[in-house]
Amino acid sequence: MQAAWAKEANFPVLFASDTTGDVAAKYATTGKGIGPLKKFYQRVVFVIGPDGRITHIFRPFSALSQDQYAQLDSAVDAVAKGGR
Repeated sequence: MQAAWAKEANFPVLFASDTTGDVAAKYATTGKGIGPLKKFYQRVVFVIGPDGRITHIFRPFSALSQDQYAQLDSAVDAVAKGGR
């Protein structure tokens, strides 16, 4: 769904989703709750440069915050221009 949305919006970047939870476990994006809430995943957005290195991390990322999207836009622009 996310890939189709990104393609339809003609984004100049790639999107990925962690459908198995493997990346969440490696990058500590699981919740801090107890019991069944321990497996809750926070939304975290990583901006990865062309060299494969993480340039920005938004932890947690609030999908309802326009400010978060503005920050993400700036981070992607910086990477596209060769910066970090």
